[in-house]
Amino acid sequence: MFKYSSHAVSRPFLASLILLAAVCANSCGGGTPGGVGLPPPPTVAVLTQHNDNGRTGLNAKETILTTANVKVSTFGKLFAQPVDGLIVGQPLYVPQVALPGLGKHNVVYAVTQHDSVYAFDADDNTGSNAAPLWSVSFLNVAAGATTVPISDQGCGPTTKFTEIGILPTPVIDTATGTIYVHAKTKENGNYVHRLHALDIATGQEKFGGPTVIAASVAGRLGTVNFDNLSQMERPALLLVGGTVYLSFGSSGCDGGPVHGWVMAYDARTLKQTVVFNTSPDDPEGRNAIWQAGAGPAADASGNLYFETANGPFDAASGGRDYGDSFMKLTMGTSGLTVADYFTPFNQQFLRANDIDLGSSGLVLLPDQPGAHPHLVVGSGKEGSVYVVDRDNMGHYNAVDNSQIVQFLDHTVGSMFSSPAYWNGTVYLAGQVNGLQSFSIRNGLLTPASQAGPTCCMHVPSISANGTSEGIVWIVDSNTLDAFDAIDLTHKLYTSKQAGTRDLLGTTAHFNVPTIANGKVYVGADLQLAVYGLL
Repeated sequence: MFKYSSHAVSRPFLASLILLAAVCANSCGGGTPGGVGLPPPPTVAVLTQHNDNGRTGLNAKETILTTANVKVSTFGKLFAQPVDGLIVGQPLYVPQVALPGLGKHNVVYAVTQHDSVYAFDADDNTGSNAAPLWSVSFLNVAAGATTVPISDQGCGPTTKFTEIGILPTPVIDTATGTIYVHAKTKENGNYVHRLHALDIATGQEKFGGPTVIAASVAGRLGTVNFDNLSQMERPALLLVGGTVYLSFGSSGCDGGPVHGWVMAYDARTLKQTVVFNTSPDDPEGRNAIWQAGAGPAADASGNLYFETANGPFDAASGGRDYGDSFMKLTMGTSGLTVADYFTPFNQQFLRANDIDLGSSGLVLLPDQPGAHPHLVVGSGKEGSVYVVDRDNMGHYNAVDNSQIVQFLDHTVGSMFSSPAYWNGTVYLAGQVNGLQSFSIRNGLLTPASQAGPTCCMHVPSISANGTSEGIVWIVDSNTLDAFDAIDLTHKLYTSKQAGTRDLLGTTAHFNVPTIANGKVYVGADLQLAVYGLL
C-alpha cells in the first residue's frame, strides 16, 4: 500500500501512483487472489434537480447505502465544506471528472445565494481537498456588482432569505462538460439576470457566455416585458437535447408584474430561441411558475410539463391565461405552444384564497399498464393529489375533476414539495401530514404507508439498488431523516439521534438531498454537508 503526505506529494504524481496501484493489483500478481483489484468507479451522476427530467428523485444504482447500514451507529455526518452563503439549489454530482493538473475526482457542485459556484471533491475534505477544486464568484463589489439585498427584493419574511443570488438548481451536460447556472445581481442600481455556461473541470465561462436574460411578448393590452426586479427563477433549470430552459415566477410577493415565463436558450450559443408567457393578456400578470423549486419536467419527446400559481384563467373560453393549471408545452416551428392542459374545477376558489396549485412540482411516471400509460402526478397548497393522463389532460370541467384519471381530495396536506417515485410507489411530503407513500396500479393511487404527521418536511429523494434497498431521504428543518421506502413507519436514521454533531443548521425551503456513491449531500447555510458510512 502506498502511503503519502497530501502536503508533500503533488496531485498529478499521486494520480499516477494510484493508477499504477490499480494496474498492478490486476496484473502484477501482488493483488488479492484471482486478480481482484480496486472497486469499479462510480457510474451514477446527478445532473439535474430530482435526478432526471421526469423529476422522479430516484437514484436506482446505490449499492453502498442499505436499509441495514443506514443507522446512527454506522451512518452520520462525515464532514462539511464551507461556502459563502445559503445553498438553495440541489447539489449536483459528476463522477471521475478530469481536472487540469489535479487528475480525476468525483465532484459535487454547489451554488449559493451569494452568487458563487463551488466544485468540491465529493469524497474527502482533507489535505488539498479541504479547498474547493475550483470556485467562481459572479460578484464585483468594486465595480458595483452585488447580490440583490432582500430589502430590494421584498418578501424576506416569506422566504427567510437575506439576499438573492443563485437560487435555482443548475443543470449539467456531461457531453460538453458544461454546468449551466442562472445568477441574479444588482449592478449600480440595475437588476440583472444572466445565464452562465461554465466548464465543469475549470469553472471557466464557455460558449461566449454569460448572456443577459431579457424577454417580451405581445399581449392584448400591449407589450409585456420581463421585469428584472420582481421576477425570480425559483424552478430548476432544464436541459432537453440542445436546449436549456429557464422558468420564472415571483419573488414571493404578490405585487408587481410577475408573470410566469419559460425561456429557451441554445445550449451551444446561449442565444435565446423561444419565449412563452402564462398570462400575456392580463395586466396584473400572476400565473407564476415556482413549484417549490422543482424544474419543469420533460418527456422522451421533449414536451414540457409544469404547474402555474394563482392568477387569471380564461383558456377554457379561448383565452391565453393559464392560472392554477397543469401545462404541457411542445416545441414546434412557431415556438413553444400549449399542447394540452388541466385546470381544477375550483380554480377561482384557489385563486381567491391564495391556495395556488403551483406550490408543488410534478413527477412523470414511467410507462404504466392499462388505459393510461403516460401519467403525471402533482399536488398544491390545497393538499389534493391529481393523477393526469399526459396524452389527454382533460382541460377544464366547471363541475368537478372527473375528467382526469384520479383526484384525491385534501389527501396529503398542503404541499410545498415535489412527488418522488420508486418501484410502483409515489411519495409525497405534505405540511403537517408528513411523508406518505401510495402504490400505483392501473393508473390509480392507493395509500400504502405513512411516516406520521410532522411539520416542515422538504423534498424527498430516493436511493435504491434496483427494486431493493429503497431508502427515502428528506430534510425536516435542520435534520436529515432516512426512512425504509417500503415501510415509512420504520425510520432508519435521523440526525437528531446523533445530537448537534450531525445537524445541518439553517436550511432553505424546499431542500433536496442528493445521494450518490454511498454519500448524501445536503446544502445548508454556509456549508455543504456530506453524510455517509462512518
